[in-house]
This record gives sequence, structure tokens and C-alpha cells, in this order.
Amino acid sequence: MTYRVMMVFGTRPEAIKMAPLARTLRQTEGIELYICVTGQHREMLQQVLDAFELSIDQNLQLMTEGQSLNGLTQQMLSALDQVYAERQPEVVLVHGDTTTSFVAALAAFHRHIPVAHVEAGLRTNDIQSPWPEEANRHLTAVIAELHFPPTRAARDNLLREWVPLEHMEVTGNTVIDALLWMRQHLEEVNWQPPADSPLAALPAEGRMVLITGHRRENFGKGFEHICQAIAELADKYPDVQFVYPVHLNPQVQQPVYSLLGSHPNVRLIPPQDYPSFVWLMARSYLILTDSGGIQEEAPSLGKPVLVMRKTTERPSAVAAGTVMLVGTVVRRIVEETSRLLDDAEAYAAMTHISNPYGDGHASERITHRLLDWLHERKHGEGQ
Repeated sequence: MTYRVMMVFGTRPEAIKMAPLARTLRQTEGIELYICVTGQHREMLQQVLDAFELSIDQNLQLMTEGQSLNGLTQQMLSALDQVYAERQPEVVLVHGDTTTSFVAALAAFHRHIPVAHVEAGLRTNDIQSPWPEEANRHLTAVIAELHFPPTRAARDNLLREWVPLEHMEVTGNTVIDALLWMRQHLEEVNWQPPADSPLAALPAEGRMVLITGHRRENFGKGFEHICQAIAELADKYPDVQFVYPVHLNPQVQQPVYSLLGSHPNVRLIPPQDYPSFVWLMARSYLILTDSGGIQEEAPSLGKPVLVMRKTTERPSAVAAGTVMLVGTVVRRIVEETSRLLDDAEAYAAMTHISNPYGDGHASERITHRLLDWLHERKHGEGQ
């Protein structure tokens, strides 16, 4: 018996986290996988697909310049409804907390198609932070029939929301699967930055601080404060390289280039493909970010992470000591980064910790549970 499984995603982080699961599902007997992408991220999404040698079945290419979330939602709902009508999947797999994930779940619900939610149960319990992700993940959980929380803490969040225990399984996070696969691949091919890459111009020696930022709730004053802190750190530590792959969103690019463009030891570079970014993480001394996935990846590489957000839906890393919340207050960012650059013991305390987010086998666990669930569902319908 073969089951029709559809996977829907649209952003670069979703693609990274779904890629190892897609590879596992396509190697699994009894699964016919159809991958539909919405194109919520365009160029950055294709980079990930190429890196994981992953082919897709349909690209809706819905994102247009200056599009609002409501406009994107309207287009997605209509387009996905048509795809579901044509493909008739037996289950739809969505990931995490993007607009794509919530709308894909809603469109499936309207057609009575069950939804399985990968990376379920993450919560900050502040609907405005991160925005709109916190609302998306809550709404998706209400619709989903099968939940794959990455940690026990995420499972407990779902239990508090009255999701039955038998409808979920703790799996670890697929981003660790992706990271370990890519790291092994880079080592096997002895990967080095291409000569025309901005990474090739980075000094071979010395410490490097890697920076990323893209969260909507930081637009405006938040990014201005982040850039002011980085500028102060760059002046304080002229022998440290601060490398910032700048997100394509104009609300990120404007403050970053205007406030950091004149500092000689701040390297502002384009967004990097996934192999290059894994190389950057491995090469870095520590990481400043507002990203969610990096909080999960960095511990597997032994890299401390300072999270420039007020809240995090990944408290396991904070509890383990691999991640510290510093918000977007200039003084706090400068003080905590300086502490890690100046204090070897403080730095070591954040690097010698095992990763609370998994062992690299989350995709296998999800696949096994999904198959069992599909068997049970088909058997039940036959009674």
C-alpha cells in the first residue's frame, strides 16, 4: 500500500528543516511524496534545495515585491486549495510557524485533509513576539491531527493546550539532521569557499563573530539598536571580524548598511547558501542572532549564541546554557558579547554542553510514526 503525502513549505528555514525529512520519505517504501513550495522566499529557497540535491514537484511562486501578509495569505489559500483538489493527499506535512505553514494547514482543514505538524509546540506565550510566528504556531496546532514536538518542553506545551498525548511524538529537531548531514558532506568533499565568494576574503586566522537578523518584531528601532551595538563592538575589538550576511528585506538592509557600512572590520555580505552558512557557523567564535534555527544548530558546533530578542520559543537551549537572551538593548548586547570575548571561562561554559535538540535522527522517527499513523487510519476506515 502506498500513501500520498504532501509536504508544503515556502521559506529558507523551512526548506532546511524539511529537506532531511523529504530525503528520508522519498527513500521509504509505501510513501509517495509530493513537495509543493509557495515561494515565500525565492532565491534563498532555491539555494537550499540545490544544497540538499532536493527536487520539488510544484512551485507556486506566490511572493511579490511589497506584498502584505494578508495579500500573501489570500493568494496561498486559493492556490493551495486548487493543489489539494488536484492531488488529493492523504496527509499534509507543514513545519513550524510561518505564514505558509498556517495557511497550508487551514486550506487542508477546509478540505478535510489531516495535517501533521513538524516542530510543533514551540511557545513564547506572547502573541506579539515573535510576530506573526507565535500566532501561526498556535493556530496550526489547533488544526493539526499529528504533532511532532522536538523536545519534552514543547510536548508539555501541547499537553497544556489539551492535545492528546497519543497524537504526538517527541522526535528531536530535523535541523540537527540537516546540519550533521551537511557538515559531513562538506568534510567529505573538503569544501572551501569559492574564489569569487566574499567568504574567501575573510582572514584565515583570528576570531570571528557571526551575525544574523531578520525578525519582523525587530524592524525599526530594534535593528537600529542591534546595529549600534555591533558598531560599538567593532570599535572596541578591532582585531575581531564581525561578519553579517544581510537579509534581503529592505527593512533590514537600510539600517544595517547605513549604520555599519563604514566599519573596516564589519563584513556585510549577501545571504549565503546553506553549505556556506554551515561553514561560517563552524568558523565563528560566537554568534549573535534573532533566528530560531541557529539556537538549535549552534550547540552541535560548540558555538555560544546570544539571542537578540525579548523572548524565545526555544527555552531548552537557554536552560542548557548554550543560549542567552540579550534582547535589543545596546548596552546588554555589548556587555554580554564583551564578556564572551574577554572571559575564557565564561566562553567555555557555553561551549561544552550537549545539544538539547536532538541526535540527528528526527526524520527517521517522524517517518516511522507517520507510517504507523497512516496504517492505523486506513485500517480504521476499513472497519
